[in-house]
Amino acid sequence: MSAIDTPLKPKDFKSDQEVRWCPGCGDYSILSQMQKVLADVGAEKHNTVFVSGIGCSSRFPYYMDTYGFHGIHGRAASIATGVKIANPDLTVWVITGDGDGLSIGGNHFIHTIRRNIDLKIVLFNNRIYGLTKGQYSPTSEVGKKTRSTPFGSIDNPIHPIAVALGVEVTFVARCVDVDVKNMISVLKRAAAHKGTAFVEVYQNCNVYNHMAFAYASDKKTKDDHVLYLEHGKPMIFGKERDKGIRLNGTMPEVVDLGSGISQDDLLIHDEKAAEPTLAYLLSRMRYPDFPEPMGVFRALEAPTYEAVLMNQIEEATRQKGKGNLNELFGAGDTWEVN
Repeated sequence: MSAIDTPLKPKDFKSDQEVRWCPGCGDYSILSQMQKVLADVGAEKHNTVFVSGIGCSSRFPYYMDTYGFHGIHGRAASIATGVKIANPDLTVWVITGDGDGLSIGGNHFIHTIRRNIDLKIVLFNNRIYGLTKGQYSPTSEVGKKTRSTPFGSIDNPIHPIAVALGVEVTFVARCVDVDVKNMISVLKRAAAHKGTAFVEVYQNCNVYNHMAFAYASDKKTKDDHVLYLEHGKPMIFGKERDKGIRLNGTMPEVVDLGSGISQDDLLIHDEKAAEPTLAYLLSRMRYPDFPEPMGVFRALEAPTYEAVLMNQIEEATRQKGKGNLNELFGAGDTWEVN
């Protein structure tokens, strides 16, 4: 953006397409906050790309007045990888859902984030297949009754943040669709991160899985069921800020402050720890036994895949000279078939 250009506003990132999600869908909030965040961080339309797969969330690129690519089921991360490597100067966002990203796209998701490609991946998790009318998804809880599991799901669910940490993702965070302040904070952090930034958004599907995350979104209850992570600070939660998390051996436990227990006894959040054990421990804290952590679990600096790749190409060119395709085809073992 030149000095004479007017800074873009959230409305400038809205396309002319009619937004077509069910009334009350959590996707509306995510879309609105994304447009605000892009304006706040000074994003430029011609340098911004949104890539999606298939699902309700995957309509996102149509509603952003940037470049976009609506891909095929589960392949958004792979397409985005090609976009980023072909033009590393672009800011590339991947928009996916729990079905799109973790079922047919699970393999692509894992191998993309382990490489630390500079992509911003936002996964809308509503624990259901919404677009195909209410089947259970990879994140649906055991016992979930849906059209495809009328007697209750018997599958163990995938926990996205635990999976991401298992392959050493350099940035991982979580937020809730209606918690605007925390979502904006998380998305800004993701936008600024160099490397793979993975954000899980608890998103309400008011048609097929309404109030699945009510414990974390209802203003009357969320203070006692949500732990907001702050780097370097003790893990305190509760409406009266009178509860905390401490270690009992190798396991976390909920404690009441007072009666001999102080903030000094609590776990301190360290998002920059090279060893992801603490972040993984937090990913295992789940409602109703624990408050669910929101915010940034892990944020590390590490070389990005595309930067290392470009360095390899430059070094190979320096050592061997600029390549020649015809010579390459004729090199090595060749056969002539008559």
